[in-house]
Amino acid sequence: MWRVWLSLLAGVGASHAGALYELAGRFTPAASASVMLFGVSGPFSASVLSDPSGRFTFKKLEAGSYTLAIFVPADGEARRTIEIGPSTADSHGRIALRLDLKEGDFARAPVLERHTVTARQLAIPDKALRLYEEAGKSLSRRDSESAVRRLEEAVALAPAFSAAWNQLGTIAYQEQKYTRAEECFRRALAANPASYEPLVNLGGVLINLRKLDEALDYNVHAVLVRPTDALAHAQLGMTYFEMGRPEEAEKHFTQAVALDPAHFSHPQLFLAQIHMRRGDRKAAADDLDNFLRYHPDWPEAAKLRAAIANLRQ
Repeated sequence: MWRVWLSLLAGVGASHAGALYELAGRFTPAASASVMLFGVSGPFSASVLSDPSGRFTFKKLEAGSYTLAIFVPADGEARRTIEIGPSTADSHGRIALRLDLKEGDFARAPVLERHTVTARQLAIPDKALRLYEEAGKSLSRRDSESAVRRLEEAVALAPAFSAAWNQLGTIAYQEQKYTRAEECFRRALAANPASYEPLVNLGGVLINLRKLDEALDYNVHAVLVRPTDALAHAQLGMTYFEMGRPEEAEKHFTQAVALDPAHFSHPQLFLAQIHMRRGDRKAAADDLDNFLRYHPDWPEAAKLRAAIANLRQ
């Protein structure tokens, strides 16, 4: 039975296709910030500026999981996973989000490559930069084909355009083209070895390709470079899990939950498996309860609740 919930990794919005939602957010401490939203299950990105009180709005969002990134120039970038769907919205399809951010929530390392002009960026032709910007607009319309065309044109003009290679890899990964994703992330890292995003992304795709020894190297390094990144901990936990090292996997899944309990990698489901294999039914039930708390629109939520009831008997 313990394999039931892990095999149900369909997108949260799968059963709510067609409905559109509005996200009305506010964060504290209040500041003017760039606020970005990235799709988890499919290619999508959008960005807005918050007002000085920390308020921001995204409209016409499909149901699903998203990564929300808030960049405050003086502090860095903070990320959270959020769920968009009927259980988190009011009767008008509006989701009110409040985030109380602390100093430790902000990371600077991956932010610098996105929000500052480096010598590498200065060497990139203006046309390649325009193509990259146009690709971002295509992604905001969920037009991944157009985005890929523009990104491929950009890297043809500027083979060392790390951010463009990373975006190509991200789209390929979301479309389950893992070999292509690996190639793109490696090109991004070769162009800028200090870039964090292709580092952690490559660590993830190597798990899908079952290159576990290499995945371990990259994911350990990602955790060391950015110990507050839930994705890095979750991927290191997955690597240990697949290598048959449950004690080490549990440590990093637990840390991922502490950093971002709604994280799109679903660390609670892996923890439930680990605890079930140990015969700790109460801990497994608690893991699943915690998962449903943050993913109420999970397509198979009813089956999970039945599993929880069975585990607690």
